[in-house]
Amino acid sequence: MVKTNVKTQAMAHVVLFSSDLELRYDQLIDYYHLRFQIECNFRDAKQYWGLEDFMTVNQTPVYNSANLAMFMVNLSHALIRPLRMQWPECSVNDLKAWFRGRKYVVETLKLLPEMPEPIFIDQAIAQVAALGRVNHAINSV
Repeated sequence: MVKTNVKTQAMAHVVLFSSDLELRYDQLIDYYHLRFQIECNFRDAKQYWGLEDFMTVNQTPVYNSANLAMFMVNLSHALIRPLRMQWPECSVNDLKAWFRGRKYVVETLKLLPEMPEPIFIDQAIAQVAALGRVNHAINSV
C-alpha cells in the first residue's frame, strides 16, 4: 500500500499483515484504522477506570472488572460528547470532578434541616464541581 501525505505529498510504503488468510484487504485496512482507537480506549480504561488496579485472578471477577472498565470508557465518552459543544477541552478528569462535586453537594445538603431551592442546588453543584476541574469551561456548563 502507498500512503501519501496530502500536505507535503511525501509518500511511504505500508505493509499490513494478518494471520487470517480469508480476511479481505479492505477489512484489514479498516481493522488497522481502528487499532489506534482501541489502544486509546485501553489506555483510558487503565488510566481512569481502574483496569490496571483490580486485584483478582479468577475468571469471572477479571471478566467483570475488564467489562466494567470498558463500559465506563464508553459511558464517559458519551457524557463528554455533548459537553464539548460549550466546553471543547472537557476531559475525563473534568467529568469525574463534576460528578464528585455533585455528590459532595447532594450529601452535604442532606444534612440541612430543609432542602434549599433547586436554583441554589444547581449553583452549588456548579461551583463545587469547578474546584476539581483541570480545564475550565468558556461558558458555565
